[in-house]
Amino acid sequence: MSPFWQQYLPLAIILSSLLPGLIIFTLKETQVKLRISLNLFGVGVKLLLVLLMWQAVKAGQQFYFSLPFLPGADLVLQGDALSLLFVVLSSVLWLATTIYAIGYLEHSPLRSRFFGYFSLCVSATVGLALAGNLVTFLLFYELLTLATFPLVVHRGTAQSLAAGRKYLAYTLGGGVILMLGVALLHSLVQSPLFTPGGYVTAVVSGNEGLLKLAFALMIAGLGVKAALLPLHGWLPQAMVAPAPVSALLHAVAVVKAGAFGIIRLVYDVFGVESMHALQLAQPLMLLAAATILYGSWRALSQQDIKRRLAYSTISQVSYITLGVAMLGPLAAVGGLVHLVHQGVMKITLFFCAGNFAETLGIHKVRQLNGVGRRMPVTAMAFTLGALGMIGIPPTAGFISKWYLGLGAAEVEQNWLILVFALSGLLNAAYFLPLVYRMWFLPQSMPWPQEQQLSNRFETHWMLLTPAVFTAVLLLLMGLFASTELSPLSWAELIVEREFRHD
Repeated sequence: MSPFWQQYLPLAIILSSLLPGLIIFTLKETQVKLRISLNLFGVGVKLLLVLLMWQAVKAGQQFYFSLPFLPGADLVLQGDALSLLFVVLSSVLWLATTIYAIGYLEHSPLRSRFFGYFSLCVSATVGLALAGNLVTFLLFYELLTLATFPLVVHRGTAQSLAAGRKYLAYTLGGGVILMLGVALLHSLVQSPLFTPGGYVTAVVSGNEGLLKLAFALMIAGLGVKAALLPLHGWLPQAMVAPAPVSALLHAVAVVKAGAFGIIRLVYDVFGVESMHALQLAQPLMLLAAATILYGSWRALSQQDIKRRLAYSTISQVSYITLGVAMLGPLAAVGGLVHLVHQGVMKITLFFCAGNFAETLGIHKVRQLNGVGRRMPVTAMAFTLGALGMIGIPPTAGFISKWYLGLGAAEVEQNWLILVFALSGLLNAAYFLPLVYRMWFLPQSMPWPQEQQLSNRFETHWMLLTPAVFTAVLLLLMGLFASTELSPLSWAELIVEREFRHD
């Protein structure tokens, strides 16, 4: 690939969604076809550019774009194997979510505003993934907060506005804490590029206290979006947002931004050697394990479907943090691949929950009785997503949890295997009753919107197709995990290239 593309391709990937989004803001509500065309054009161009980068990175090339920004800290975009893991996930799921959102908001007001911020959100997410240093990461991290807030409050109800205020308080507060940590670390080592094996090793001696403080501040700042205890309170409240926004928050953008930042911080800033020297791994493991069990436990008592899924997210995303904190190659593979697998599984579940709500008015667990006979395709997609979350083979969830278990044994943290087992039992306890209700119980009450759509098979095709696509994808990622194109193979490539420098 030419030096021009190696320099400007990361920027082009960000602009492919940013520019259409800015144009969409200017459109009238009646310009439906143009708005849809701009959305799909941005999706298509981004996927094409990401494919070009993916092929080049696989062949060993790297991409680098830099602009002067702050003293000792340029604005840097870089494309490496770890970046591509998140960029590919975001781009593919953006395609599915865009189609879903077009169908979901078919008759809603303020669609130009929604899709404008929707595009900005994806641009910030991809920019965050391609960030080459902490300062650039922090910039896109804050832009992501500002882009997602209007989506959370899109409906404009008192409930959504209250949830939006809470979301903004948490995420802006987390951003300030992260900025303090970045500034403290920058004072010690400035802000070089993310480096395989980390770059703080040379300044550990004599700076142990300051480095521990910087790490704690940055984990707290990232932990807000990653929904680590006790910083998770915004996430269940944000479920008042439309289903496409919930899917975006849980599977593509916000919580994944926090988890991805923790991966970068542990492996490409501090590195395994410094993590051991500063004794930072054990507290992070304990925090992640506690969050896994807490989220699963709280999900058991939730009677609102989306809130149950929200607490499930709190639990499941912490598997990524736990895999990273174990500091072992197999655990790293498990955590990295779960970044992808959890995203696909969780977006499937939110698509299906949105289908139930939009088609039949189903929002509560008790309303799911017999819905498998009315909406069998959606119910089957939900079932696959639920089985994946539990970790039942041959779904994608089994693959990542298997590697996490192997990773715990590899680093002799056998107590974590008990955490995984208990979490799996809790996952089954809050997901299997939903599956049982859908398929094995008769309808016990009228569905609020059943008569309105009685002649429609399942639901709108733009709502059904994305759910089927991601459900099939999560099954294929489990069945063909050993193939060259699987997320598991890419995670193993990342570990081979980047995480064995200790």
